[in-house]
Amino acid sequence: MKHMAWYSNLAKLASRISGRPAAFAVAVGFIVVWGITGPLFDFSDTWQLVVNTATTIVTFLMVFLIQNTQNRDTEAMQIKLDELIRATKGAHNALLDLEEMEQAQLDEFHEHYEKLAREARAGLRPGHLNAPESEQAATDNTIIH
Repeated sequence: MKHMAWYSNLAKLASRISGRPAAFAVAVGFIVVWGITGPLFDFSDTWQLVVNTATTIVTFLMVFLIQNTQNRDTEAMQIKLDELIRATKGAHNALLDLEEMEQAQLDEFHEHYEKLAREARAGLRPGHLNAPESEQAATDNTIIH
């Protein structure tokens, strides 16, 4: 993947720059200058085409930068979550790398955990947020009204 490092580095740099207030100010400045020049060009079709073309190009390129950033962030978070699952005693290692499973497998896991949640909620003391009836709460629980 060394041949793709240039894109990753460029995407990171562009993402950092475009997310700053100064970048927003430049964009606003561009629109203000464009608006002010309208009367000079009699609000012609070419004058309108300039801003339409520029914003379309910027938007098109930003889609790729945003997607790259989102992919990196998601992958990093998944690795961190996988490490937490792996390092937690009693956790199900079968949950590692779930994002690579087929939808049917994910649905099975989802149904299993929905069932566990329903069972856990059924064990709550009425009107309390936590501490099943079988457990002695160390502090007074908040009543739900």
